[in-house]
Amino acid sequence: MKKYNFILSFSVLAYFLFFLTSCDGNNQKRGESKIANGEKITIIHSLGTIEVVSNPQRVVVLDFSALENLDYLGIKPVAIPKTGLPSHLSKYKDDTSIVDVGSITEVNLEKINEARPDLIIMGQRLIDFYDQLSVIAPVLYPEPVDAGDFMGAYEKNLDNLALLYNKQEEIERAKGIIRSKVEEVKKLTVASEEKALILLHNRGRFSAYGSGSRFGIVHDVLGVAEAAEGLSVHRHGNPVSSEFIQKVNPDLIFVIDRSRVVDNSVTNKEEIENLLVKETEAAKNGKIYYLNPEIWYLAGGGITSVNVMVDEVIQAF
Repeated sequence: MKKYNFILSFSVLAYFLFFLTSCDGNNQKRGESKIANGEKITIIHSLGTIEVVSNPQRVVVLDFSALENLDYLGIKPVAIPKTGLPSHLSKYKDDTSIVDVGSITEVNLEKINEARPDLIIMGQRLIDFYDQLSVIAPVLYPEPVDAGDFMGAYEKNLDNLALLYNKQEEIERAKGIIRSKVEEVKKLTVASEEKALILLHNRGRFSAYGSGSRFGIVHDVLGVAEAAEGLSVHRHGNPVSSEFIQKVNPDLIFVIDRSRVVDNSVTNKEEIENLLVKETEAAKNGKIYYLNPEIWYLAGGGITSVNVMVDEVIQAF
């Protein structure tokens, strides 16, 4: 397997971003802000239009990808869902100054109201709560990254935060790092003839994902060829059998083990790599890759997640 020497490790990248952000923060204090604190900003998103006072300080964040982005900008939320919090965001779990409002699928509206937010940033899993949350405070609904334009949605979500907090330079830097990494990765994937299948594993069952799906970054952004074309882009994927996997016979298999994060269980590789799956080229050549489910399933659209996702996929080439 070729090593991808130019990819920054997650720890090095995090340090690099923190250092540069800190430097810019000092420069910004000396310079003039493009948007004055207290000025109202209008943001249009797919569920509506909101007016928010610039630089909102009391923010309730109900989406882990959004929490990653605010963490990068050094903005501390007043409330988050702490149930199922990914390990790379664990510093927020024991912070008693941050209110726990439930999970990313079900939130406590009373606690959110008590937090007196200036802004609420919700996620796709809470779309049914949008109207109720909007009564409490302006609600920003990030663009879903599984809507067929992964990078477009990812960058728009960052641009909205740049506008709200006057952090254009920091956001442009983060976007630039990802763009550079993607271009270098595509040089390798375009030259490869290997085709991949993305599988979500859940308690012994499989769902397959392809281009345009929530995990479509593999194909649509990084240029990895599909082993099974024409799959539905439904958020829950395409239920498939082990016989289907054997018949498709992918050269690469990327596994996201939902059971590991939902049930807090250990990945059962014997269950996943069963007798039929073992007949694929991927299994024969040792090219079944287990992706971090906290990144891919729980988050998946923030600065930290996207960097890790690119790094994990490139390990196959």
